[in-house]
Amino acid sequence: MIAIINTGCANINSVRFAFERLGVTPEVITEPAQLSHFERAILPGVGHAKVAMERLKQGGWQQAIAEYQRPLMGICLGMQLLCEHTNEGDVPCLGMIPGNVELLEVGDLTSPHMGWNNLAKIKPHPLTQGLDETQQVYFVHSYAHTINNATLVEGEYGNKFSAIVAKDNYAGMQFHPERSAKVGAKLLQNFIDWQLA
Repeated sequence: MIAIINTGCANINSVRFAFERLGVTPEVITEPAQLSHFERAILPGVGHAKVAMERLKQGGWQQAIAEYQRPLMGICLGMQLLCEHTNEGDVPCLGMIPGNVELLEVGDLTSPHMGWNNLAKIKPHPLTQGLDETQQVYFVHSYAHTINNATLVEGEYGNKFSAIVAKDNYAGMQFHPERSAKVGAKLLQNFIDWQLA
């Protein structure tokens, strides 16, 4: 059973519908005590990182997420909140995945980075099975996780950034798999199938 964490900082319906199309009915949870009852969890997020972190703290989610030992994946802002620090509002984050979030240096490109884009330097991992560099996914963001040892897949828009990260039971996707058609559906299925070593 999959939990979708509702912190009030995301449109959770599109994520829920994407899993339902795969034959899985996730449950939206609003209390941290509920998290331990689920085999895996999604942390979606949109909006401003500082506001989202304040809501996580106020809602008591910080400890529950830190103690969770099953697969948990952040999507978009949810991925960024799993890192150590974000420059968006200059706030510490959950610290589950090493690295920081910084503003994309896009040069003459339009910000935010919005639309379909390729992925690169794909490392082998249960979450990246079936993924190749000819495929595209859908991004909407102006901040991004820096590249480090947790990076499984890179993206590029102005400069390079982490598109998929993972450490232990925590993972994140900067793009929106729920809006990325067949590629996104495959990646969500990979998350459903992900068995920790």
